[in-house]
Amino acid sequence: MNVNVEQKKTGLEDIRLYIKQVLDLIEKENITEEEAQWVTRETVDGFREYVNPGFLEYRKTVTKDQQFAAVEWSDSGSCFTDVTGKKYIDCLGGFGIYNVGHRNPKVIKAVKDQLNRQALHSQDLLDPLRAMLAKILAHITPGDLKYAFFTNSGTESVEAALKLAKMYSDRSTIISTTKAFHGKSLGSLSGTAKGVFRKPFLPLVSGFRHIPFGDIDMMRKTFETCALVGEDVGAVILEPIQGEGGINIPPEGYLKQVRELCDEYDAILIFDEVQTGMGRTGKMFAAELFDVVPDIICLAKAFGGGVMPAGAVVAKEKVFKNWFKDPFVHTTTFGGNPIACAAAIATIDILLEEKLPERAAEVGEYFINGLREAAKGHEDKVLDIRGKGLMIGVEFHKDEIGYEVSKGMFDNGVLVAGTLVNSKTIRIEPPLTISYEEVDTVIQTFKKVLEGKSTIIS
Repeated sequence: MNVNVEQKKTGLEDIRLYIKQVLDLIEKENITEEEAQWVTRETVDGFREYVNPGFLEYRKTVTKDQQFAAVEWSDSGSCFTDVTGKKYIDCLGGFGIYNVGHRNPKVIKAVKDQLNRQALHSQDLLDPLRAMLAKILAHITPGDLKYAFFTNSGTESVEAALKLAKMYSDRSTIISTTKAFHGKSLGSLSGTAKGVFRKPFLPLVSGFRHIPFGDIDMMRKTFETCALVGEDVGAVILEPIQGEGGINIPPEGYLKQVRELCDEYDAILIFDEVQTGMGRTGKMFAAELFDVVPDIICLAKAFGGGVMPAGAVVAKEKVFKNWFKDPFVHTTTFGGNPIACAAAIATIDILLEEKLPERAAEVGEYFINGLREAAKGHEDKVLDIRGKGLMIGVEFHKDEIGYEVSKGMFDNGVLVAGTLVNSKTIRIEPPLTISYEEVDTVIQTFKKVLEGKSTIIS
């Protein structure tokens, strides 16, 4: 249905009634079956007519057909519930958002307490929580990382990191890697490797070169070649463990060798820890797994505790000092707002107090071993199971197999997802608070689906 100007004018009263109906629903703790059906219809129709009908096709595992779909409504702990009341164990975790769980009470309390005082800052006076959060980050990040700039999302963190790197020297070459994902705004997209995301927007930011992830010889040759032709490398941007690219763990010693190359050529090393940070891999930051200190670290996703959109860039003083003279050379209206800072501070407190990074390492090992045991006898379907902490990838021989397994698990109350819009490797990234009982349920569901779907995914 096309909405013309005249319909918009005559429909204002109707839309006001619609708004009131939606607000009344938001206010309700429980809704009726009839209301649930209405929500489902409105959601499917709204996506088709006003959001993007492509989502109805893309989310095929959760969209039964073009009329009915699984519509999420509430969440808590390691689970979320759809509008009909069906509960799912969340092993997607919003692509790594819910490290401290869904709606963690301590994060909710910090946000509510701050909201009762002040929601957003004036943009002119000094806002205290930004200073306090920056101090906390300086103490918990690796090595001599010190100064923080706050953002709203991962791609904004990467954009800020790239600008910091560019201001460090007059060099224009930035090395990224194949299978990398750094975001979809133009600068970060230039570092992202997937062609389907890049091609519609070419040419992107100039100076980026992509080389195979994990290939230190190619990295060294690229540094040498760029120096010879006068296009010296200014920065290298890497995910310590590639997330969207398929949960790819670097070869032994690779990141240390990249660090040494950057030191040799005075290039900036950027670690994109948007997905690996905040305890996900068994350490607070994946950099610690490999005993490497980057010059800049990018954070987001779980940084806001699964409650607020929040991100940060933390950099060494030698890099960040170029913004001292003019702090307005790169700014953001909402980055580092009081509510987001309150959420991030509470999140860090929970991670430290409950030792969630250490727990992720222990539960992750148990999880991976259980999945591998469940996959025995299904080597014709499952190619590899790998990961660090609770960042786990299950790779199948074919995309179709991964899709059917994902769908089967969803039908049985477990949400997982593919990587880079592909199901050949599915990711398992539950909250770090997931119980062993829930892990066992996921493992048994995985085993059940592998066995029960054999005629479909053989």
